[in-house]
Amino acid sequence: MRFDWRRRIALVTGLTLCGVVAAQAQENVAAAEEEKPYHITDDGTVDWPTFSGFRRYNSVCHTCHGPDGVGSTFAPALTESLKRLSYEQFFEIVVNGKQEVNTAVQKKMPAFGLDPNVMCYLDDIYAYLKARSDGAVGRGRPEKHADKPPEAAEAENACMGG
Repeated sequence: MRFDWRRRIALVTGLTLCGVVAAQAQENVAAAEEEKPYHITDDGTVDWPTFSGFRRYNSVCHTCHGPDGVGSTFAPALTESLKRLSYEQFFEIVVNGKQEVNTAVQKKMPAFGLDPNVMCYLDDIYAYLKARSDGAVGRGRPEKHADKPPEAAEAENACMGG
């Protein structure tokens, strides 16, 4: 489910690659529906993307959405939201933000579409939150995780411009 950073920028800014990104997003959504975006072995070891997602969630998202995605008085529980949101809907909200303001509710999530600290790891964050939502990963830091594969390091360097 990895997206190239330049394609993500194209999606956000509406450049010519939007058609390519939209087609790839549809393929990724179909793949996400067919299989889980996380892998956990029988001994409880989580894959690298899920562990990376835990780390990234806790560096950016937990301030509003609470520890372990359980929500707060400030923002909803993402562990519950991902029971009904598709990957595509999750992606859309993170990229463009969301606002719901009326007499009873005042909710506003900022757009993170141009923040590489979120966008370069969005698939990892999704994998972690989906694992939490499905009950496959408990609260707190996963006790065991796979090592960071070379492909993940290369993708991170390319996305972050390193």
